[in-house]
Amino acid sequence: MKLAPQQLERHLRQGMAPVYCVSGDEPLLMQETCDLVRRYAREAGCEERIVMHADGNFDWNSLLRESCGMSLFSRRRLLELRLPTGKPGDAGGKALQAYATDGGGENILLVICGKLDATSQRTRWFKALEGAGVAIQVWPLAPRQLPEWIGRRMRQAGLQPSREAVTLLAERVEGNLLAAAQEIEKLHMLHGAGAISADDVLAAVSDSARYDVFGLVDSALAGDAGRSARMLDGLRAEGVDPVLVLWALAREIRLLARMHGDLEQGQAPAQVLARHRVWDKRKPAVGQALRRGSRAEWLAMLGKAAGIDRCLKGQAPGNGWDGLMSLVLRMAGRKVAESA
Repeated sequence: MKLAPQQLERHLRQGMAPVYCVSGDEPLLMQETCDLVRRYAREAGCEERIVMHADGNFDWNSLLRESCGMSLFSRRRLLELRLPTGKPGDAGGKALQAYATDGGGENILLVICGKLDATSQRTRWFKALEGAGVAIQVWPLAPRQLPEWIGRRMRQAGLQPSREAVTLLAERVEGNLLAAAQEIEKLHMLHGAGAISADDVLAAVSDSARYDVFGLVDSALAGDAGRSARMLDGLRAEGVDPVLVLWALAREIRLLARMHGDLEQGQAPAQVLARHRVWDKRKPAVGQALRRGSRAEWLAMLGKAAGIDRCLKGQAPGNGWDGLMSLVLRMAGRKVAESA
């Protein structure tokens, strides 16, 4: 069966399944989810933990041998299989299916994977693990979810933050949950349990925001001009190559211009989004951008991108980062006064 991370502890309190498959690419949430399984496995009698790394040279027969092996130290063992790529190959797939079918005796298997796409989730080995136990997909938090997550974690630590304190901390550690957890621990060490104000956060928290070019693109498409400007400033401060930023923006602008062309030919919006393989998670932001700007406007932005490219290559005067800021704000729906 499938469970969300927040449902896991309730399930574990009722008893453990023989197999757990945890997948995702958010380090802190992955670590805490796996730690929860490990803790309950120890309480269930798994005093020995066997860790296996399934790299390219891994002997998949060793998984089946460990499942049948006897321990000198405990009746039950936790078999932890780390599969970073999420692709076990033919031999690995068969071994995982065999384990799920035959079981590992009283042992518990914890499979830790990187992010699994829809194709991987349809494979026989994944379906076998899901059928034999529990599959947990760990997703990164959306920006709108971050303040709630931070507020809940601060209260769990005994802190009583004001709304402004939570908002400020979310802005300072945007996209980096590990940094958020560390800053909450620091606040607890400095102030102990009790009220936390925005001034307390401002004095204690360093700016640990993790920005990336694809997050910048999605923020601009969603029409969040303020957040997009902060993200672009963050990329610049981190020393990211402006050519990479321009590539990501121009790629999306070009795609939107093509999609508008399809819409003008009478194709339905849902059909256009499917044709251009827009992920479900991105459809709301892309749909907003399509409604906000015409094809002519997106083509004009593409021309602007070409001008920024010449500027970055030294073939035209001007500041490339200023041009990128103007382009990002236009993508977000802001009217920008262009200099001569």
